[in-house]
Amino acid sequence: MTNTANERVRWTTADLELFPENGNRYEIIDGELFVTRAPHWNHQKTCGRIFAALDAWSLSTGLGQAAESPGIIFSDADNVIPDVVWASHERLAVLLDEAGHLTAAPELIVEVLSFGSDQEKRDRELKLKLYSSRGVREYWIVDWRKQQIEVCRRENAALVLATTLFSNDELTSPLLPGFSYPVSRIFA
Repeated sequence: MTNTANERVRWTTADLELFPENGNRYEIIDGELFVTRAPHWNHQKTCGRIFAALDAWSLSTGLGQAAESPGIIFSDADNVIPDVVWASHERLAVLLDEAGHLTAAPELIVEVLSFGSDQEKRDRELKLKLYSSRGVREYWIVDWRKQQIEVCRRENAALVLATTLFSNDELTSPLLPGFSYPVSRIFA
């Protein structure tokens, strides 16, 4: 049997083992392979500041843990590496497999937009749909170029845009009691 033009290759988690460790990031969403290079300096700086804020809050409250660039293996056809995640201790206890990968949705996922329409579409559409279908409770889409954060929260069975925050706003979340961080400090 031969492949026709409208049949597409469906990548799986096992296929990722075949790729070299060369600094590229490999993700699979609905069986489609996405390859990205190392992000821009400001992208990484933004990720680091968000992680630091979530980590400091987590250490002071003891309510959970934050991580940068963890692998999430939802299924063989959905394997992603978000920029930052936060999970409560209770949720984290059931999320991690023996290899230390998340196997289901943490409560909060943060994606910092990378340059390019394809990358932005992946974060705003494909990942939003994936995270929504997998039960993520809150999704922050961070644009360091525009210095804004779109906060999507679960309403019924879907993640929907709840608010857009700008430099003069405070980042808060009902998931994180008492957490408050100036948006301007994220982009400083």
